[in-house]
Amino acid sequence: MSSPHDFDFLHGDWDVRNRLRTDFLDPDSDWTEFTGTTRCWSVFGGTANVDEIDMPHLGHRGLTLRLFDPETRQWSLNWASSRTGRLFPPVFGQFEDGRGEFYGDDTHDGKDVRVRFVWSGISATTARWEQAFSLDGGESWLTNWSMEFTRPVSGTPAG
Repeated sequence: MSSPHDFDFLHGDWDVRNRLRTDFLDPDSDWTEFTGTTRCWSVFGGTANVDEIDMPHLGHRGLTLRLFDPETRQWSLNWASSRTGRLFPPVFGQFEDGRGEFYGDDTHDGKDVRVRFVWSGISATTARWEQAFSLDGGESWLTNWSMEFTRPVSGTPAG
């Protein structure tokens, strides 16, 4: 069952290898790979956190606000991009057996999409995040972005 400490692993500094489809909805589109850095910190006494990722290759930054709801025992993950200045619709979910799955609804290129974020491979020095879209209500998924997190030598782990 999820707890307010599910994302404690993410606190601190990370190097991030991004792999991004050139077209989020086309399974035949090419992949682009680039690096970035991120820093995550706790707020609200540990029941929420914020991270900011710098992606020089894309020319902008991203920010995620994660909030734990003690009544539902679920997280909401809220993404914003410096490119648009908009907060995207949240995804909701929880962790089970070291894997977090989060779902929501959005639009992309004028099409309604179901969105899935997955956190996995979590350790003190590594983590993996991926995003997938579904055009058929979650029957099939197309992964369009993944991030491999590793601690830099001077990184600050959760503490």
